[in-house]
Amino acid sequence: MPLAAFPKCYLDALVVEKTMTVEEWLTIAAELPSVTGVEFYWGFTPHNSPAALKKIREFSASLGLSIPMLCYSPDFTQPDRSLWNEQIEMARHAISTAAALGAGYCRVLSGQDRPGLSRSEGIRLSSEAIQTLIPTAERENVILILENHYKDGYWQYPEFAWKKDVFLELLNSIPVSPNFGVNYDPSNALLAGDDPIELLEAVKERVVSMHASDRKLEGGSLEELRTQALHPQMGYAPFVKHGVIGQGLNDFDRIFTILKSVGFTGWISIEDGDDPKLGMEHLRLSAQFLTEKMTQYGLP
Repeated sequence: MPLAAFPKCYLDALVVEKTMTVEEWLTIAAELPSVTGVEFYWGFTPHNSPAALKKIREFSASLGLSIPMLCYSPDFTQPDRSLWNEQIEMARHAISTAAALGAGYCRVLSGQDRPGLSRSEGIRLSSEAIQTLIPTAERENVILILENHYKDGYWQYPEFAWKKDVFLELLNSIPVSPNFGVNYDPSNALLAGDDPIELLEAVKERVVSMHASDRKLEGGSLEELRTQALHPQMGYAPFVKHGVIGQGLNDFDRIFTILKSVGFTGWISIEDGDDPKLGMEHLRLSAQFLTEKMTQYGLP
């Protein structure tokens, strides 16, 4: 079963505090039911050491885990051409790193929604960057996955293409390629004030991977969230919480019905909550829910 786990609840321990090693996370992930892969995040990936990458790949394999996806956050909306070129070169390195880990997918984004950035310029910068990188992905046998993203946890501003209309304009500006597709995240659509099902219907033919996540509201409403979403935010609205998958706002029966209808066979990666104290319990419950649903809808 192509079910992976992403260490959302352990990111600070892995990236900022350095109190958890990658090997410790892999050992934890290997205990999750039906999980056969681990999605890596750039911040804890030893991308400048081929020997370390090889060691991690071998250790992961020894636990029965593959590394199918690399979660990378390129910032292609840089108005300065030299900084834009720097982001291109960093993304090339990320693609090569994904290949070294054995990952078939490497995430790409548009970039940050900087003050003063026009829609046309943001589309141009991010579309040109992604198209420039597709030949590198072809050489490395990696698929670039554009996510309908909300905000990287370590960015200052939200994603430029976080709204459905902007995301679709960017996606449609990039020619169809076997080395480019969509990483669909239903919860990010919610955060953007969009309907996750409407977005999936619009991109379903190009979805090659998925972040399975769910959200719940504590003390607020979707209407309030849509109002807040009109302005740049430094992070998630305080009343929006990650939750156990299947216990939040997303309709996974409809999501999996749509994915099944287009013959989806890609990886589904669990993106669970932020609380490390509840992390493992929630990951296990989410894995159990997704295993049942993937089986129910005949997803491999």
